[in-house]
Amino acid sequence: MTEHVSEEEIREQLAGISPEIAEQQLNDKVGLTFTELSPERVVGTMPVAGNLQPYGLLHGGANAVLAEALGSTLAALNAGAGRAAMGLELSCTHHRAAMKGLVTGVAVPLHVGRSTITSEITITDESGRRTCTARLTCIVRDRPPAS
Repeated sequence: MTEHVSEEEIREQLAGISPEIAEQQLNDKVGLTFTELSPERVVGTMPVAGNLQPYGLLHGGANAVLAEALGSTLAALNAGAGRAAMGLELSCTHHRAAMKGLVTGVAVPLHVGRSTITSEITITDESGRRTCTARLTCIVRDRPPAS
Protein backbone atom coordinates (compact mmCIF):
# COMPACT_ATOMS: atom_id res chain seq x y z
CA MET A 1 0.00 0.00 0.00
CA THR A 2 1.21 3.48 -0.81
CA GLU A 3 1.88 5.88 2.04
CA HIS A 4 0.12 9.22 2.28
CA VAL A 5 2.04 12.05 0.64
CA SER A 6 2.51 14.99 2.99
CA GLU A 7 1.25 18.45 2.13
CA GLU A 8 4.86 19.65 2.42
CA GLU A 9 5.96 17.16 -0.28
CA ILE A 10 3.16 18.32 -2.56
CA ARG A 11 4.02 21.98 -2.07
CA GLU A 12 7.71 21.20 -2.67
CA GLN A 13 6.89 19.37 -5.92
CA LEU A 14 4.70 22.27 -7.08
CA ALA A 15 6.89 25.12 -5.81
CA GLY A 16 6.17 28.56 -7.17
CA ILE A 17 2.42 28.65 -6.56
CA SER A 18 1.43 31.75 -4.62
CA PRO A 19 0.41 30.99 -1.00
CA GLU A 20 -2.90 32.84 -1.46
CA ILE A 21 -3.80 30.60 -4.40
CA ALA A 22 -2.46 27.45 -2.75
CA GLU A 23 -4.93 27.91 0.11
CA GLN A 24 -7.97 28.16 -2.22
CA GLN A 25 -7.75 24.88 -4.10
CA LEU A 26 -10.80 23.01 -5.40
CA ASN A 27 -8.93 19.84 -4.41
CA ASP A 28 -9.59 20.71 -0.75
CA LYS A 29 -13.31 21.27 -1.34
CA VAL A 30 -13.82 17.81 -2.88
CA GLY A 31 -11.65 16.11 -0.25
CA LEU A 32 -8.83 15.03 -2.58
CA THR A 33 -5.90 13.35 -0.86
CA PHE A 34 -2.75 12.68 -2.86
CA THR A 35 -1.22 9.29 -2.05
CA GLU A 36 1.51 9.02 -4.68
CA LEU A 37 3.31 11.79 -6.53
CA SER A 38 5.91 11.27 -9.26
CA PRO A 39 6.38 12.27 -12.91
CA GLU A 40 5.42 8.69 -13.88
CA ARG A 41 2.29 8.32 -11.74
CA VAL A 42 0.03 10.48 -9.60
CA VAL A 43 -2.54 8.79 -7.36
CA GLY A 44 -5.24 10.33 -5.19
CA THR A 45 -8.45 9.46 -3.39
CA MET A 46 -11.69 11.37 -3.01
CA PRO A 47 -14.70 10.58 -0.80
CA VAL A 48 -18.03 9.93 -2.49
CA ALA A 49 -19.82 11.57 0.46
CA GLY A 50 -20.05 15.31 -0.09
CA ASN A 51 -19.65 14.92 -3.86
CA LEU A 52 -23.06 13.53 -4.79
CA GLN A 53 -25.59 14.44 -7.44
CA PRO A 54 -29.34 14.46 -6.58
CA TYR A 55 -29.78 10.69 -7.10
CA GLY A 56 -27.23 9.79 -4.42
CA LEU A 57 -24.46 8.89 -6.88
CA LEU A 58 -21.01 10.39 -7.22
CA HIS A 59 -21.42 13.47 -9.40
CA GLY A 60 -19.80 13.19 -12.84
CA GLY A 61 -18.35 16.66 -12.31
CA ALA A 62 -16.57 15.37 -9.20
CA ASN A 63 -14.97 12.65 -11.36
CA ALA A 64 -13.88 15.41 -13.75
CA VAL A 65 -12.40 17.46 -10.89
CA LEU A 66 -10.47 14.43 -9.63
CA ALA A 67 -9.25 13.56 -13.13
CA GLU A 68 -8.14 17.10 -13.93
CA ALA A 69 -6.44 17.53 -10.55
CA LEU A 70 -4.43 14.33 -10.94
CA GLY A 71 -3.64 14.85 -14.62
CA SER A 72 -2.67 18.49 -14.15
CA THR A 73 -0.40 17.57 -11.26
CA LEU A 74 1.23 14.88 -13.40
CA ALA A 75 1.73 17.43 -16.19
CA ALA A 76 3.20 19.97 -13.76
CA LEU A 77 5.69 17.37 -12.53
CA ASN A 78 6.73 16.70 -16.13
CA ALA A 79 6.72 20.29 -17.43
CA GLY A 80 10.23 21.13 -16.28
CA ALA A 81 11.77 24.01 -14.39
CA GLY A 82 10.33 27.41 -15.19
CA ARG A 83 7.39 25.87 -17.08
CA ALA A 84 3.68 25.70 -16.24
CA ALA A 85 1.06 23.18 -17.39
CA MET A 86 -2.57 24.23 -17.87
CA GLY A 87 -5.55 22.08 -18.84
CA LEU A 88 -6.47 22.30 -22.52
CA GLU A 89 -8.92 19.42 -23.04
CA LEU A 90 -10.59 16.93 -20.69
CA SER A 91 -12.83 14.03 -21.64
CA CYS A 92 -14.47 11.66 -19.19
CA THR A 93 -16.36 8.42 -19.77
CA HIS A 94 -18.44 7.37 -16.76
CA HIS A 95 -18.69 3.56 -16.69
CA ARG A 96 -20.55 2.89 -13.44
CA ALA A 97 -21.85 4.72 -10.41
CA ALA A 98 -20.06 5.02 -7.08
CA MET A 99 -22.41 5.47 -4.13
CA LYS A 100 -20.21 5.28 -1.04
CA GLY A 101 -16.68 5.08 0.26
CA LEU A 102 -13.67 6.43 -1.61
CA VAL A 103 -12.79 6.51 -5.27
CA THR A 104 -9.16 6.30 -6.32
CA GLY A 105 -7.72 7.98 -9.39
CA VAL A 106 -4.46 7.04 -11.08
CA ALA A 107 -2.91 9.34 -13.69
CA VAL A 108 -0.15 8.13 -16.01
CA PRO A 109 1.45 9.97 -18.94
CA LEU A 110 0.48 9.00 -22.48
CA HIS A 111 2.55 11.74 -24.15
CA VAL A 112 5.14 14.12 -22.70
CA GLY A 113 6.21 16.71 -25.23
CA ARG A 114 7.64 20.22 -25.18
CA SER A 115 4.29 21.96 -25.67
CA THR A 116 1.68 19.40 -24.57
CA ILE A 117 1.38 16.63 -22.02
CA THR A 118 -1.46 14.09 -22.21
CA SER A 119 -2.38 11.75 -19.38
CA GLU A 120 -4.84 8.93 -18.88
CA ILE A 121 -6.69 8.87 -15.59
CA THR A 122 -8.55 5.81 -14.36
CA ILE A 123 -10.93 6.11 -11.43
CA THR A 124 -12.00 3.02 -9.48
CA ASP A 125 -14.28 2.32 -6.53
CA GLU A 126 -13.22 0.55 -3.34
CA SER A 127 -13.89 -2.82 -5.00
CA GLY A 128 -11.41 -1.97 -7.75
CA ARG A 129 -14.13 -1.57 -10.40
CA ARG A 130 -13.47 1.15 -12.96
CA THR A 131 -16.00 3.92 -12.60
CA CYS A 132 -14.50 6.47 -14.98
CA THR A 133 -11.80 6.78 -17.62
CA ALA A 134 -10.53 10.25 -18.47
CA ARG A 135 -7.94 11.79 -20.72
CA LEU A 136 -6.44 15.23 -20.08
CA THR A 137 -4.22 17.23 -22.39
CA CYS A 138 -2.34 20.13 -20.85
CA ILE A 139 -0.54 22.88 -22.70
CA VAL A 140 2.95 23.69 -21.40
CA ARG A 141 4.22 27.26 -21.39
CA ASP A 142 7.02 29.27 -19.82
CA ARG A 143 6.02 30.63 -16.42
CA PRO A 144 5.65 34.39 -16.39
CA PRO A 145 8.43 36.21 -14.52
CA ALA A 146 7.68 36.91 -10.86
CA SER A 147 6.41 40.45 -10.27
